[in-house]
Amino acid sequence: MRITRVLGAALLTLGLAAGPAAADSSPSPSASEDGGAPTEAGTSFRTAAEMEQGQTATASASAGDYLYWSFPADAGQRPTVKATVKLPDTHAAQTWQIDVFDGLRRRQACQYGAQTRTAAAGAASVELACVLRTVRAWTEPWANDPLPGTYYIRLAVVDLPTSDLGLPVGAEVRADSEDIGGAAAVDGSLAEPLVPGVSMEAQGDEDDSSASAVLSSIDPEDGWSSGWWSDRWVWTAIGGVLAALAGVGGYALTRGSGRPSRVPPGT
Repeated sequence: MRITRVLGAALLTLGLAAGPAAADSSPSPSASEDGGAPTEAGTSFRTAAEMEQGQTATASASAGDYLYWSFPADAGQRPTVKATVKLPDTHAAQTWQIDVFDGLRRRQACQYGAQTRTAAAGAASVELACVLRTVRAWTEPWANDPLPGTYYIRLAVVDLPTSDLGLPVGAEVRADSEDIGGAAAVDGSLAEPLVPGVSMEAQGDEDDSSASAVLSSIDPEDGWSSGWWSDRWVWTAIGGVLAALAGVGGYALTRGSGRPSRVPPGT
């Protein structure tokens, strides 16, 4: 009876601890208010339009332009970038491509998704998608793993007939993330996220202090975690509790029902 009560308490503890972990693994909620989403795109990394995850950014441009946006991604997230290009009524076949770069401007490979697609002549629009690898809290210096920080989206046409150069187009871009959680946790973290910035020495006397100009001012809604917390801690604690309970239960089952009877010698 005592063992039953102990196991019941363990299962209750397991359910209470697993609840928040399961909630963390759900996709990030979409932001319904897009009032702050940019309506223009940059033309380079330095002028990339800043957007939050869950926002739908829009822009009007001409065929042949390079369009840039930026968004923050933290450790444990798997970003998905989607883009829709609205084409004019009359046009020839065009091939569009979406690329994603990290804070060091390293191009990140897409796990899956239609990163490059060709719109047939007269097509109203073309849709692109890129699902990145999970952002890691830390990696080897020689690796090309995605790390926490600013990510850049570049949307451009890669195959365009000369007759279509300069035609008006519209673009919609959105970035969302799925929280992978402890499955992607590593034993390490960056000192700072990869948010591009430039140091500007103040002009004048040598006693003047230096200032810092940050090129990207958008942070995740809950701040940068840098990988210090994940649901791996929860499951580790649950495993320790279950191991202790298993030890207690095993001892109770093997110790016997009572003292062994003494047998008089010589019988």
